[in-house]
Amino acid sequence: MKIEFSVPDMTCGHCVSAITAAVHEVAPGAPVSAVTASHRVTIDGVNDAAAIEAAIVAAGYTPRLIT
Repeated sequence: MKIEFSVPDMTCGHCVSAITAAVHEVAPGAPVSAVTASHRVTIDGVNDAAAIEAAIVAAGYTPRLIT
């Protein structure tokens, strides 16, 4: 399953690194695509959107699930 979030406060490479690390805390090895220009984060091969969202929030960002 693919999960996608809008993360408006993801603005730089550091943000991408922090969000990717946070996602990998709950979904080790899951492919993460983060695009700062569109503020989109996509995670493939995961089913638990709530756990991913919580990890991104814990990293200091404000994700919104895109359905």
